[in-house]
Amino acid sequence: MNHDPKFGDLPTAQRLAEQAANTLNRFLHIEAVSGAVLLVAAAAALIWANSTAAPSYHLFWTLPVTIGLGEYVFSQSLHFWVNDALMTVFFLVVGMEIRREVHEGALSRFDQAVLPLIASAGGVLVPALIYLSLNNDAARGHGWAVPTATDIAFAVGVLALLGRRIPVNVRVFLLALAIIDDIIAILIIAVFYTETLQLGGLAIAAVGVLGVLGFQRMGIGAASPYVVPGLLVWVGLFVAGVHPTLAGVVLGLMTPARPIAMREPPLEVASQALGQLKTGDAMKTGDLHLLQQPLRDLRIAHREILPPASRVQMVLHPWVAYGVMPMFALANSGVSIKGADLPAAGLLVTMGTALALIVGKPLGIFGAAWIAVRSGFCCLAPGVSWGGVFLVGLLAGIGFTMSIFISMLAFSSEGFLRAAKLGVLLGSAIAVTLGLGWGAFYVRRS
Repeated sequence: MNHDPKFGDLPTAQRLAEQAANTLNRFLHIEAVSGAVLLVAAAAALIWANSTAAPSYHLFWTLPVTIGLGEYVFSQSLHFWVNDALMTVFFLVVGMEIRREVHEGALSRFDQAVLPLIASAGGVLVPALIYLSLNNDAARGHGWAVPTATDIAFAVGVLALLGRRIPVNVRVFLLALAIIDDIIAILIIAVFYTETLQLGGLAIAAVGVLGVLGFQRMGIGAASPYVVPGLLVWVGLFVAGVHPTLAGVVLGLMTPARPIAMREPPLEVASQALGQLKTGDAMKTGDLHLLQQPLRDLRIAHREILPPASRVQMVLHPWVAYGVMPMFALANSGVSIKGADLPAAGLLVTMGTALALIVGKPLGIFGAAWIAVRSGFCCLAPGVSWGGVFLVGLLAGIGFTMSIFISMLAFSSEGFLRAAKLGVLLGSAIAVTLGLGWGAFYVRRS
């Protein structure tokens, strides 16, 4: 007699729990939802920092968090752990996204990548020039890179709000452009916002990189063994004076975009393991020793069906979208908007940052793309009109996460940092509004 329960025969609580888990899983992978959560976190930080409880906001993020072993103690503020540790996971996902796109996505072919590459260059150059036209002295000019970045998750999330009538190639163009923007932002951080280099730290990071390469050569596909060499890369860059979050980019770019080599294809290994479990004596006798090998083969085959870059990114996506990025927004968007507290020079930083995002991004992207297409150097993808390019330019003005991150590297002055963050929040909010407005018109016209 078969005593295996069918789904309808399961206890009510278990059936409801499974349905809730499936619904939650689908919900967490809706891009528009993650953008909304990010917006709520930023709004909560603004309200908190401008309420009567404002002192508690700043006190909370300066709370010390300490880890140690014996006499070796490392103590930093909660703000540090969010911005320098948790954001490493964000950059790890960014690195993997770049790796996948270069291997098999929108950046894998030159003819596909050339237009977003040229458009992205315009979207970096024009905002920087607009910012510098208002902030041409050394202190304020150091923030020229703040409005050059695009927040991938936020921009794609806003695009998703416009529905499925947006052509697929418009989304691909935005994604490719945002990824190239991130590559440029990473290079800017490494080149322009790294003041001194300690060779000892670079040596530690090199040991970590060699450890990752060694594990890959040995065919180790599980993620957990890579934690130790990954930590060495992070510690090495921190000691070297390079922002340690770039360790995430390094590790992400090193993550293989192909499954590890196996003697047989993973699906065949899984099929053979399932056959052994069905026909063998192990299940009948309950001999755990006979079950170990087919279960191990099944587990490895299941893991290696997807390449590591895709597999790890899928696992980390909900944690980054609903944990790391909202936490970053909550920790860094709490800017006082009391005009009396903002110095006169800070107003120029705010204006320059906001205008560069609102005007510079769409002008630079649309202008560079128009010149490239009109010159015959490249062409628009099927389904992408000039209205779609302008929509991408508007959404690229949502700097948010990356722009706030760069502003913290650019300014040591609290006044200028607050002004830059305010400019990022203001510019990004207006970019969202303009993007949704133009997007709705673009969809109706299409």
